[in-house]
Amino acid sequence: MSTPTLYITMGLPRSGKSTWARSTGYPIVSRDAIRLALHGQTFLNAAEDMVSAIEEYMVRSLLLAGHTSVVVDATHLNPKHVNRWMEFNVQGIREPHVIPKQFPTGPAECISRAKADGRPDLVPVIESMFERYIICNCWLENDIDREEATCRT
Repeated sequence: MSTPTLYITMGLPRSGKSTWARSTGYPIVSRDAIRLALHGQTFLNAAEDMVSAIEEYMVRSLLLAGHTSVVVDATHLNPKHVNRWMEFNVQGIREPHVIPKQFPTGPAECISRAKADGRPDLVPVIESMFERYIICNCWLENDIDREEATCRT
């Protein structure tokens, strides 16, 4: 039996994570879809623990059902959220190989996409996430150009 692969997306809202996830053809576990199914909203802080539990059960279920690759579609900008998947295991199958898939799209482009999609409510979320996680923790392995918010190699 081959080792299953768990892809975890990492990036700001509207950075291209979901578009890439759909292009893979793999089953996708999306926190946004779980939120909408659970309480009909894109975000409700009081429900986030439940969203996390459902997310984990969905990934476990897909792996136990025999899927060899699964995409977990979320921002994963907080290092503790990445570490959660790095330590993830499913009893009865081999520990999955976790591959972080980074989307270093800068905040200006993400904001432009949010506005074009009719989601101006995401603008403060994008700005806040950029300031809190990308600049402070520099989740990319390379430096960030603060002006352009693009990855420098």
